[in-house]
Amino acid sequence: MNSLPRQILLSFFKQILFWFIVFGLTRIVYIFYNLNYLKGISFFELSGVFWYSLPLDLSTICYIMVMPFLLMVIRNFYFAKWLDIINKTYFFIVLLLVVIITSVEAGIYSEWKTKLHYKALLYLANPREIVASAQLWQIMAISLLIVFQMALYYVIFIKVFFYRITSVKRNYIFSAIFILLTPVLLFGGMRGGISQIPINQSKSFYSKYEILNWISVNSLWNLESSIGNNYDLLKNNPFHYYSDDEACKTVDQLFGSCNDSTEVILKTDKPNIVMFILEGWSADLIESQGGEKGITPFFHELEKNGILFTNIYTNGTRSQEGMSAIFSGFPAQSITTITQQPDKYHALPSLNKNLKKAGYFSSFFFGGQLIYGNIRSYLVHIGFDTIFEDDDFPSSFPRGKLGIHDEFTFPYFLDKLNTQKQPFFSSIFTISSHSPYDFGMQEVISWPQYEKKYVNAAYYVDQCLGKFFRQAQKQTWYDNTLFVLVSDHSHGTYRNHHFCSPGYHKIVMLLCGNVIKENFRGTQNTKIGSQTDLPAVLSAQLGLRYDEFTWSKNLMQPNCPEFAFYAYDGGFGWVRPGSYISYDTRTNTNSILQIDSTSKISEAELLHQAKSYMQCSFQQYLDF
Repeated sequence: MNSLPRQILLSFFKQILFWFIVFGLTRIVYIFYNLNYLKGISFFELSGVFWYSLPLDLSTICYIMVMPFLLMVIRNFYFAKWLDIINKTYFFIVLLLVVIITSVEAGIYSEWKTKLHYKALLYLANPREIVASAQLWQIMAISLLIVFQMALYYVIFIKVFFYRITSVKRNYIFSAIFILLTPVLLFGGMRGGISQIPINQSKSFYSKYEILNWISVNSLWNLESSIGNNYDLLKNNPFHYYSDDEACKTVDQLFGSCNDSTEVILKTDKPNIVMFILEGWSADLIESQGGEKGITPFFHELEKNGILFTNIYTNGTRSQEGMSAIFSGFPAQSITTITQQPDKYHALPSLNKNLKKAGYFSSFFFGGQLIYGNIRSYLVHIGFDTIFEDDDFPSSFPRGKLGIHDEFTFPYFLDKLNTQKQPFFSSIFTISSHSPYDFGMQEVISWPQYEKKYVNAAYYVDQCLGKFFRQAQKQTWYDNTLFVLVSDHSHGTYRNHHFCSPGYHKIVMLLCGNVIKENFRGTQNTKIGSQTDLPAVLSAQLGLRYDEFTWSKNLMQPNCPEFAFYAYDGGFGWVRPGSYISYDTRTNTNSILQIDSTSKISEAELLHQAKSYMQCSFQQYLDF
């Protein structure tokens, strides 16, 4: 029966299927065009691009199908042939856009090693330069690809997938259901389902081969995301306060006293490294850093076997900013994050890759979903050999709203460490000190009136750490392992610091383990620093070069300069010995300022340093 519901549903789903086929075919074209870059990759791993591409393809298709949906709404009540003309024209335009983007991307991979991104709009302002820089055969090959694919795909659409809806009797019950339900389904598809975190490129990053990740990522979705995240930054650095020469000279002077000397704290230059990235741990949780006693008692015990850095400040306010600071030593940005820009990853240094060159095996564990902030795609790019997240853990593990809590992931992590090739560099990102704090432990600490759940969550994680270390001490690899405990960012605490103040952004960093020389155990390093300094600190102890980490300084260096930068939505802060300043970029005012009597830095100089750091780091972000 050729009823109206049947016609509309058949037309709608045939159009969806068409786009899945088109995206698949454009990937095949991309693969054949770049076969030279796929040598040594197994067919099984290569075929993964068609599986891992599906979530972003579906999201893109849901955006594309908004217009056909609106046309079909009209068809429910009104029949006219001009609706078919609009639909065909719309599909032709979108198809042309897809074919141009994917064909150009196939042609430029050898030069760009990435997909088209927002900077491509800047290049369009000088088309002659683009043509002049390309070889004639490249222009002809890409042009032929576009013409051939457009002709092929559009004929297939018209002949096979376009379904002409005829004038039939109305069905108002179906129309009501279709009009009410379809937008919900399209919206769900756009954001990647009903999970708390919307979809991003991490869904398509799966391989150690960068080209496979780029083939997998939907080109239209990626370009739109890149433009959306950078639209206001297409022309100018919004933090351009001084001439570039003046700002860079100021930053160079800040790092000027850095050199290659260092205090060596390790008994060996090639220990295993186990890193705990502590979700939202503020310095106020630590007794030795001015926190109240009893919140993290086991952490206090760990301090006796290591070096506590007491003046470390978070670089940003989000986990993804903490990751790029910890592993790449790159500063957070006040209005965007680099992990959301996969086209910029290639310019970032990687602690992970440096350790791999030194023979280290690497792994990363997290009980939740790494799609948040595009963290997974970043971790894949910087070279982790294995990555475990929520779905990779046993299904029998109890799960909270955000994922598996630390009392379950820590023992699993320990078991995996026992099977890893040494030396290993293994990181675990904790989850239980993030709201909604549904880890199931009874309240232990009752005294804080502000952030009571957060404080109890820290106590819970601390107890999980205690159980982990007591079991780890029984393992053969323990004595040759350096443990690193560092916060991804800070959090509001019972002290109720002003959000813009250094007190709010002060975090935790501890190096501990039997691999540390006895005379350094139980000591404190009071130098002012940030998570961005961790790559330099670790690299120096392992005898590795770290000059590529241009924003990282070695806090174990006797003459290490002391400063810390932190960014937050709407501003940034700057900490120096005896002084700090917080600058509001929206009002261009110094919202918080403190300079004590021991400081030799004036307000003007403090602000000049902070602005120069912000300007130069953001300009580098733009230049990547």
